[in-house]
Amino acid sequence: MKFLDEAKVYLKAGDGGDGVVAFRREKYIEFGGPDGGNGGRGGNVLAQAVEGLNTLIDYRYAQHFKARKGGNGAGSDRTGAASDDVILKVPVGTVILADDKETVLADLTQPGQTAILCRGGDGGHGNAHFKTSTNRAPRRADKGYPGEERWVWLRLKLIADAGLVGLPNAGKSTFLAASSAARPKIADYPFTTLHPQLGVVRLNATEEFVLADIPGLIEGAHEGAGLGDRFLGHIERCAVLLHLIDGTQADPVEAYRTVRAELEGYGGGLSEKPEIVALNKMDAMTPQARTSRVKALARALGKEPLLISGATGAGVPEALRALADTIYKAREKT
Repeated sequence: MKFLDEAKVYLKAGDGGDGVVAFRREKYIEFGGPDGGNGGRGGNVLAQAVEGLNTLIDYRYAQHFKARKGGNGAGSDRTGAASDDVILKVPVGTVILADDKETVLADLTQPGQTAILCRGGDGGHGNAHFKTSTNRAPRRADKGYPGEERWVWLRLKLIADAGLVGLPNAGKSTFLAASSAARPKIADYPFTTLHPQLGVVRLNATEEFVLADIPGLIEGAHEGAGLGDRFLGHIERCAVLLHLIDGTQADPVEAYRTVRAELEGYGGGLSEKPEIVALNKMDAMTPQARTSRVKALARALGKEPLLISGATGAGVPEALRALADTIYKAREKT
């Protein structure tokens, strides 16, 4: 299934049904009178978060959603039928924005959570509504009120506990495959990962968390370079970031600062999140290079980085334990 994390759709709630003008006329009934009923309510347009979805591909081609008009009133004080609601089923974690792409209309973070995006119009009054002691035969009936309509943006932000960041080819996909049952594409060239991947990490029978891998960042990503920063929204909900640095490159400190600059340029609170830094690919480094690069990173960070190898699994359990402990502390605060 193709991954799609953003879609624009048009929504139109149903108009209210019309009220009617009617009078009671029955044989042997001496006094009649107005008995025109009211119109029914138009259908609403709602969004509902459901489990089992992880993409907005359903809204790639179906982009217009309209609810039906309410039924018209009828004689004998009969009210028109209300129309059914139109429900857009979206993945958990979907944010619904107004047409300006800034105003948040709803943020659906729990399965079953719903939000009304457009309200249906109320039905118009029939002439029975307008009868008074001085106006016993009104011939007035109102049209139904129009339903709301708007364009909205659906933007998916995956629900994950921890996120992987780093330059392209830092070994993020390899780490995800080594720590979970996810099987992302792994190859020896940059930008192998073209869209976010999720994996469930199970430390033991009672401890688990969701790890998200996003495409690599390069310098200028927040200005659109490479794949840009459009996928950073998928780690906005994470409690902690694991920053992987390729240990085989000559200057790991510069790699670290490049990614940190892009996180700060993006905003969204990513630069303030707890961060665990790990020097990856320790199996491909000589002992001398390993020592010098760990010391250089330690000076820049003010603390020792983790030393891991996603390919051999060395140091991976320690990194996962550090992630889990940070996640549990964040959950306790909330």
